[in-house]
Amino acid sequence: MESNLRPLTLSEILDRTAQLYRENFLLFAGIFAVYSGVALILGMPLIFLFAGFKPLQPMAAGHMLAIFLAIGVVYLLLFLFFGAATAAITRAVAWVHLGEPASIQRAYTTTLPRLGRYIWLKIIVFVMVALVWLGGLLAGFILVTIPIIALKARAPSGSGAIFALIIILLYIPSGFLAVWMALRYSLAIPASVVENIKARKAIRRSVQLSKESRGRIFVLWLMVGIVWFALFAVTQGFFVFYSAAHQNNLPIGLSILQQILNFFVNTLVGPLLAIGSTLFYYDQRVRKEGYDIEWMMQAAGLTVPEAPPVEGSEPQSEA
Repeated sequence: MESNLRPLTLSEILDRTAQLYRENFLLFAGIFAVYSGVALILGMPLIFLFAGFKPLQPMAAGHMLAIFLAIGVVYLLLFLFFGAATAAITRAVAWVHLGEPASIQRAYTTTLPRLGRYIWLKIIVFVMVALVWLGGLLAGFILVTIPIIALKARAPSGSGAIFALIIILLYIPSGFLAVWMALRYSLAIPASVVENIKARKAIRRSVQLSKESRGRIFVLWLMVGIVWFALFAVTQGFFVFYSAAHQNNLPIGLSILQQILNFFVNTLVGPLLAIGSTLFYYDQRVRKEGYDIEWMMQAAGLTVPEAPPVEGSEPQSEA
């Protein structure tokens, strides 16, 4: 059984991500197309809902409430399906990377029974990162914005732009802190899926494994972001300019076409981050725990000696 377990450089991980995606395009795109298809289907009623309420200006409170409830339900469903697709792709990448057979159906059937765990994991990570970011914003408001407002009252006229720039620059660190927190937890989903561990232990596992590679993981995020932005600019640029030129109004036909193009962009780009994150997870296990040796012993039918307990981990299952 052939595998690709060895320490990889950043460029090798990026190349391996592209290689896996290219060689298993139908597998990974098919898994993520489930989420993209749900997003397309759920987006259609919203188009007609917004179109029906546009003539009603200003909107009544009941109409606004209906729109907010509809959007809330849609985003809740999308969150669930996105979690399912991410877990399924992670499971499929683990199989393919280790030379095992994989399929769309098998990836979903093996991860859906634990979907609640993965959703809870995503919620915990989102809340922790959001709290760090909001805490930074609050501290910046108290320590930076309020004093600057007081100084601006005594400053000469025309200095408002300078003060605004200072405020923006001083708020940037809270964004960097939030990104750093997200990088600490970036391997939690692969750890939970592959090792079959619960959410909080997967988070602690991610913090341990991601050490010394968070900068490399950020480069992966940056590269995926560039790919997404390029496809977004190509497929959505026309709609953005058309909407801006017509007071943010898109005809229903163009709105439907926009959603269809979004389906293809999401399906194409969506798997990349999960593939790369799973490869980083295995790379860190090889570097820190000698997992390549453990895997070769398992493949040869030899007994793997039990490793000493690692802080924040639990007995692992590769099933």
